[in-house]
Amino acid sequence: MARPPINDYGFSTQTGVKGARLINQDGSFNVVRRGLPFLESFSFYHSVINMSWTGFYSLVLSLYAAVNAFFSLLYIWIGTSHLQGLSGTASWELFTETFFFSSQTLTTVGYGHVYPVGVYAGGLATLEAMCGLLGFAIITGILFARFSRPQAKILFSREALIAPYQDGSAFMFRMANARKHALIEVEVQVGVSWVAGEGETARRRFQELSLERNSINFFALTWTVVHPIDNQSPLTGMGVDELMRADAEFFIWIKAYDDSFNQTVHTRFSYKSNEIIWGAKFTRAFSQAENGITYVDLHRLSEHESVTLPPLPGSSM
Repeated sequence: MARPPINDYGFSTQTGVKGARLINQDGSFNVVRRGLPFLESFSFYHSVINMSWTGFYSLVLSLYAAVNAFFSLLYIWIGTSHLQGLSGTASWELFTETFFFSSQTLTTVGYGHVYPVGVYAGGLATLEAMCGLLGFAIITGILFARFSRPQAKILFSREALIAPYQDGSAFMFRMANARKHALIEVEVQVGVSWVAGEGETARRRFQELSLERNSINFFALTWTVVHPIDNQSPLTGMGVDELMRADAEFFIWIKAYDDSFNQTVHTRFSYKSNEIIWGAKFTRAFSQAENGITYVDLHRLSEHESVTLPPLPGSSM
C-alpha cells in the first residue's frame, strides 16, 4: 500500500510486531503503559467500573471474605475471652465462630448470640462496624455507577467479507444492536492500517475508507457497512496475499445516541487481514412473521455464503 495517509488515528507509524492488533476486538487498545509507579498508574475506581461483571462480583466476595477473616484473627489475637457466647474449643471452631461474628458486625446485623465484652473487643467491633458502613456505601455507589453507565452493546460479524457490489466488489461487515432499547443517529467510521516498505524503512500507514452509507437514523435491524472498492479505494488491486503481507487491520468506530440514557455511546472493533473472507456475501438474518413482527436472529449475524467475485480493478496501492 503506497498511498500517503490522510488520517492520523493516534497510533505510531512504527510497524511493531507483525500480526499484532492495534485495537482488540473488545474495543480496548492493545497498549500497556509502563514507567509510572503503581499507585500513580492504578485507578481503583476505573478498574472496577470497567471490569467484567464476573470479575466485579468475584472481587467483592473476595474482599468481603478477606475483611472478615482479618477481623476474626484480630478477635482471636486480643483474646476470645473478650467475646461472650463462644462455644468452640478447637482453633478452627474459634476461627469459624469469630468469622461469623465478624460478618454480623460488619453488616451491622448483630444476632446477639456472640457479643463483645470489655474495651478491646468493643472498640474493635465499633471499628469494624464503621468499616462495614463505609465499605458497603462505596460498593453500592460503584454498583450503581456500573448499572447506570450507558454502553453500546453492538455485535459484529466474526469476519468481514469481500463481496460483489454493483459492478465490482466491496469490503463489508455486519453488525446488530444487542439491546432491546433503540439507538438513534448512529454513525460509523472505518479506517485501514497497513505496513508500507520493508526492513528499516517499513512504516505503518493509515487511511479512512469511504462508505456507501456512514449513518442511519434508527438501528433496529442488522446493518451491513459497505466500502466500495473503486479506483479511489486503498484496497484497489489488493488480494488475499497482498493484504496478509501488508499486515492490514481495519478499524471501526461507532457513535450513537441512546435514548434510554439520553447520552451518546461509543464502541470500537477491528478486523485483521486473516479475518476477511474473499468471495462471500451475508445471508439474511431477519424474518417477518404473519403477525407483522420482525425477528432478528443474532445467531445468524455472521452467516454467509460463497459467491463468485468479479475481476478486481487492476491498479495497485
